[in-house]
Amino acid sequence: MNTYRIPEMAKKYTEHDMIQKHTDLPLFPEFRTRLLYAFLNKHSTLAGYSELYTLVTSLVQLGLDTHDMVSVTNDAKEQKSARSRQLKVLAGDYFSSRFYYLLSHSGHIDLIGILSAAICEANRLKMNLYLKMKQLKLTADEYIGQSVEVKTQLFLSFANLLEERFYVVWPEVLRLFTRCELLLQEIDRSESSQPHRDSWGFWHVLQQATREEKKLLQSEEPDPAKWRPLWLKYKVTPQLHQMLDTCMKELQDKLQSFEPEKLGKELLSIGEPFRRYLSAPRATQEV
Repeated sequence: MNTYRIPEMAKKYTEHDMIQKHTDLPLFPEFRTRLLYAFLNKHSTLAGYSELYTLVTSLVQLGLDTHDMVSVTNDAKEQKSARSRQLKVLAGDYFSSRFYYLLSHSGHIDLIGILSAAICEANRLKMNLYLKMKQLKLTADEYIGQSVEVKTQLFLSFANLLEERFYVVWPEVLRLFTRCELLLQEIDRSESSQPHRDSWGFWHVLQQATREEKKLLQSEEPDPAKWRPLWLKYKVTPQLHQMLDTCMKELQDKLQSFEPEKLGKELLSIGEPFRRYLSAPRATQEV
């Protein structure tokens, strides 16, 4: 099939009444999903399973991302907040169960093992990242690099299933797209009224800050409202824009020389939202 309709297919699972009523979900992994579908669709023997393989992978990723949204502590006293937390746990489990069900009932048992191993690796990398964050032993560059590795693990697991001509280029293209995706999300977070500790901006400011500013950032009860001047002082948003621009140029250079040319053009169209964002006028973040 040539028509990409994975998000619509996923709605059968994501638009469950209980989920929509009581909690919110993470963003659908659109760029990574479209990439995987595009590469699988060019496979001489796996093209017929491109929808199934891409759908189950997107559901597993949604399951992992949904569990990441669950608060570490269960101290929500208000009934609505407690129910939302419980539904996130159940929703993540539900998406993962659909992955097993769809693959087992279609007879693709081998892919269950491949994706299960990738889930373990993603969780291992995630725990290492969380540990470094807790110990404050993380640089801004490491935050981006390790976050990209966590986000790509499920999709990287398809490298050995792709045709030989794509075996080498798949990881590189996937990481570039995911880095652009992550940087775009980080820009949105940097522009919010409440800067986040688990963001590139936090680690960037922490590296540059004065002793007093570091005390503020490391306080046990941080006040994100007091962080806003630091985000402006250390030009968090403008630097993220520059990083996205650099990443997008690298991605475009890679895809313009891509073989086969038709797939390269298709991948450029997938990255078009990044290009449009960078070319749109925006308010400066300088002070």
